[in-house]
Amino acid sequence: MTFYERAAELVSKMTLDEKIGQLSNVAPAIERLGVPAYDWWNECLHGAAREGTATVFPQAISMAACFNTDLVEQVGVATSDEARAKYNEYRKFGYTLIYQGLTECAPNINIFRDPRWGRGQETYGEDPYLTGRMGTAFIKGLQGNGKYRKLDATLKHFAVHSGPESLRHGFNAVVSEKDLEETYLYAFKYCIDHADPSAIMGAYNAVNGEPASGSKWLLVDVLKNKWGFKGYMVSDDGSIADINLGHNYTKDETESAALALKCGCQMNIGFSYAYLKEAYERGLVTEDDITKAAEKLFEARFRLGMFDDDCEYNDIPYDIIECEKHRKLNLKIAEESTVLLKNDGILPLKEGITVAVIGPMADDSTVLLGNYNGTPSMYTTILRGMHESNSCRVLYARGSNALIPQLRTKEHPINEAIIAARKADVVLLCLGINPSMEGEENAAPNSADHGDRITLDLPAPQLELANIILAEGKPTVLVNTSGSCINLDFAKEKCNAVIQSFYPGAEGGRAIANILFGKTSPSGRLPVTFYRSVDDLPAFEDYSMKGRTYKFFEGEPVYEFGYGLTYSDIEEDWKDSHTVVVKNNGPYDTAYSVLRYDRLPYKSLADFKKIYLKVGESQLIKFDKSEGNG
Repeated sequence: MTFYERAAELVSKMTLDEKIGQLSNVAPAIERLGVPAYDWWNECLHGAAREGTATVFPQAISMAACFNTDLVEQVGVATSDEARAKYNEYRKFGYTLIYQGLTECAPNINIFRDPRWGRGQETYGEDPYLTGRMGTAFIKGLQGNGKYRKLDATLKHFAVHSGPESLRHGFNAVVSEKDLEETYLYAFKYCIDHADPSAIMGAYNAVNGEPASGSKWLLVDVLKNKWGFKGYMVSDDGSIADINLGHNYTKDETESAALALKCGCQMNIGFSYAYLKEAYERGLVTEDDITKAAEKLFEARFRLGMFDDDCEYNDIPYDIIECEKHRKLNLKIAEESTVLLKNDGILPLKEGITVAVIGPMADDSTVLLGNYNGTPSMYTTILRGMHESNSCRVLYARGSNALIPQLRTKEHPINEAIIAARKADVVLLCLGINPSMEGEENAAPNSADHGDRITLDLPAPQLELANIILAEGKPTVLVNTSGSCINLDFAKEKCNAVIQSFYPGAEGGRAIANILFGKTSPSGRLPVTFYRSVDDLPAFEDYSMKGRTYKFFEGEPVYEFGYGLTYSDIEEDWKDSHTVVVKNNGPYDTAYSVLRYDRLPYKSLADFKKIYLKVGESQLIKFDKSEGNG
């Protein structure tokens, strides 16, 4: 029997109430049918998340900076290994709770169209093609290619969602057909066509007047009929209730539940589908509608091997969690995701020097983790990475608070920082923002606007620290940590070197130290444009792409999308628009990302490939002419 046939047979034995109960994420046990309780909600954005110890890989925006789909797929494999290992143990209790299952709410492939959006860190950046490629690689790693699905990947949030967080429960994103096709829907279709994701999650917002979680146009006309998506649909937490409460599109939650179910949303994260019994009694849905949804969900559970002892993933052992192989992979992708933005020759640093490590982000473990993360039992902050490198003498001074001005009556950390700078050969300024300052609505307590940002500048105490330390005249390297664009104009002008680390994962500090001392040549590239000011951008609520991202921005960015340096001298000799010879003329072996752009009607990423070049080596790269979305 097929997985669907087994599901249909099982569902046929259920009562109406039992079937309705299985359509919410907290699905109760049906003991008479041998169905254990199962919670559908789990997270694995950059590693197995929210259920204890796990390998925490670089945040999604960081992984995008590596431009290496092979590495991202390996991260997906490692993540699914750890999630399966946890599930294999948790299921021995006879049930699985939230964050213990196999149905994952990841990846987030929304487009990071505006740097103010706090959740942009969860995405693969501002380019739809890059997003599609990275999402496809991660999904393949998560889901596997065996008889059973290793995990179910869920693309989110469908669709046209990238802030503002404060308005998301009732916001109507107004977009043109051109922007929909080229930007907001492109990566979803790309991943569906190339990776066969198991599920799609709806967005909170409306799109051109229709709430996304109950949009016939989005979920039926486009997703099912036009694209031929055959997986299941999941609501975001509470998004079905938003149809009436936030959008005022229906009269009550019963109508909202009926609309979502009719549009093909089989799984409700939240409580709205408790109203399906009333919707049935009012004639808004039929029992057949409910039955088909339950069949779809149980087909997924059978395909995951939840009811079979011979599933090939049942024996993944628990000791794979944070294993040495995963830690090495974590270090490698952290190194390849680190972006060198400026270097006047100061880097790599010389062995044996004295380095003043200054700044509130130097020993902040949260900047390693991003959000939707697990908990590493082993991690390396920037400060710890410098100490453990054994390459220099370290003088450490926090210098300032990360966000709130220092109460000078209590302590004077700036003075200690000045002393450290004066005693050192080189200053390593560790500044930026952390996940408490940008993130999801109500999940970033130090954010200026419900998770979003209102400025691209560093927090005032850190800017003051930077100016005071730079005035000392010592050679200075800035390491900026953030999940989004920061105005680095001051650093571009005044610092000897600038490094963007994003949120680099548990091995981030070690990766940065390896790059600083030349053990690894940097090779990351920016997956987003680095602007100077929000004043250079359209209104946050404006979803037109005009004036946004590297494709349509008309100003001069501080650093452009795709920018990134290595320690070597790489020459690109393009023979035609699809063929290039790449040669390493410099003194360092290095990884290198080759980017191919289409130029008409505007500059647009059309393909990319990560290669490794030894000193003096040349490689001929041929790109597929069918790729890209420009």
